[in-house]
Amino acid sequence: MRELALLAVVAVLLIVVVSYAAPKLKVAAPVLLVLVGMACSRLPGAPELFVEPDLILVVVLPPILYAAAVNMPVVDFRRDLRPIGALSVVLVVVSAFGTGLLIWWLIPELGFATAVALGAVISPPDAVAATSIGKRLGLPPRLVTILEGEGLVNDATALVLLRTAVAAIAGTVSFWGALGDFAYAVVVGIAVGAVIGVVSVWARSRIRNQPVLTTAISFVVPFLAFIPAEEAHASGVIAVVAAGLITGHQSAKRFTAHDRISERTNWRTIQLLLENGVFLLMGFEITAVVADVRNSGEGVWSAVGIGLLATLTLIVLRAVFVVPLIAALRRQQRGAGERTDRIEAALDGLTARGPRPGTRKRYSAVTRVLRRRHADAAYFASEGLGWRGGGVLAWSGMRGVVTVAAAQSLPTDVPHRAELVLIAFTVAIVTLVVQGGTLPALIKLLGIQGTDAEHERRELARLATEIHTAAQALVENPALRRENGKPFDEAILGKSRRRTVATAEMIDKLLTERDDPDSPLQQRRELQRLLIDAMQNALLDARAGGTYSSHTLERAQHLIDTEAARFTA
Repeated sequence: MRELALLAVVAVLLIVVVSYAAPKLKVAAPVLLVLVGMACSRLPGAPELFVEPDLILVVVLPPILYAAAVNMPVVDFRRDLRPIGALSVVLVVVSAFGTGLLIWWLIPELGFATAVALGAVISPPDAVAATSIGKRLGLPPRLVTILEGEGLVNDATALVLLRTAVAAIAGTVSFWGALGDFAYAVVVGIAVGAVIGVVSVWARSRIRNQPVLTTAISFVVPFLAFIPAEEAHASGVIAVVAAGLITGHQSAKRFTAHDRISERTNWRTIQLLLENGVFLLMGFEITAVVADVRNSGEGVWSAVGIGLLATLTLIVLRAVFVVPLIAALRRQQRGAGERTDRIEAALDGLTARGPRPGTRKRYSAVTRVLRRRHADAAYFASEGLGWRGGGVLAWSGMRGVVTVAAAQSLPTDVPHRAELVLIAFTVAIVTLVVQGGTLPALIKLLGIQGTDAEHERRELARLATEIHTAAQALVENPALRRENGKPFDEAILGKSRRRTVATAEMIDKLLTERDDPDSPLQQRRELQRLLIDAMQNALLDARAGGTYSSHTLERAQHLIDTEAARFTA
């Protein structure tokens, strides 16, 4: 236990150091961690480390998926559901059968079902490395959304396909049975995840001003969704993703600001440690995997060679698949402009006529639907994905968490099992190092740019105006009353009105002067940070003097931290 504890401590320190150094070296942290893990496994006295695959699939995977799903904008996910579904379902199936046929041809004694099982293991890309690079280098938001969405859903397809292929090894499955199992896994998984998401959001919203308690509940939500779905022979991955999407979408409306800040910080920490810990483990375990192949009497280099051929096949299949996908997205973009004009004309006509007597609710519902369709069409027209983005999408096929865990979950009586595990590890490591290591250069070579800064600033200014208008309308409303029905004091209302105007002016200055380091606003913010530092130093001196009680010191620290968060966000 002491050795395991020491290994865990060293692993966390390595993750922190590599995550800090990776941006400076302009390399994705997962790529460096795999290389560091491989180097550590070769150190004298390094222990042979084997982690049960169920530990990764049941304990590690659900929190990783949930943390990603909570931060996924549901509107963007809905808009790009077609490309996400194509990549995470169709491409995974095509890749599994394509590489399965290759492996079956190279190792005929395996049998087709076993070869497809290995194909399912190596088919789902892990979007962690791709999105970490993409966000740092400023990829278009839509491209990042598609990559993240693919990484959320494709694991479910691969694991269901793996389960079906393993059943087929025993000859207990048919084509229609497999198709029915897949549909059942998806539908029941969504239902379980939706129920858990709705119930957990309701329960957490009832606990007010207790961010520690609500965050503690959020820690078990992934497992509350995953375990019942798996017990019902559905997709636990889909259930976790559904619960995470619902929670993230409802958080702005149902949770307090403290709850959202606390949950965001805690889940980012968990995501960092778990995701990067798996990549470090992947590199560290490769020595033990090679030793297993040698002990089984099989050829290490033949397995590595098959892994390289499988990697090349996966790259080619993904590139070929992306071509018609990008062509379809470009057609969608061309048609979106015309659709935007038609919907806008319909909205103008509807607004000009106004609601008829007795149809106000229906009028509001129709208007709301048209506005959403107009926003969707405008999004497709402005956020197109061209061939350069398709090049990045085709090259972002790095394998990771599921490939490592699923490979080691293959049945022990499968022929050439040790060799198959090494093939899967070869695919994962080569794609991470080669594709992940060259992806930044490819992005720069293609000259892909993210959202236009001026467009983003105008959009933020427009949103800030809408928010300010709503706040001003509230304080100017003559019918405004307190919770007990009494009116607010006029002096307090006047102060709030002046503060609302001042806030609007500050936001406007922030948007126009934020890039000028010598602007009055930036100087005031810098001075405010210096004042906060002075208050913090005074509090530290008081703490060292021992004059004040710890409770008083804690409350003062909370007030200073709250004030500091306003100027350091």
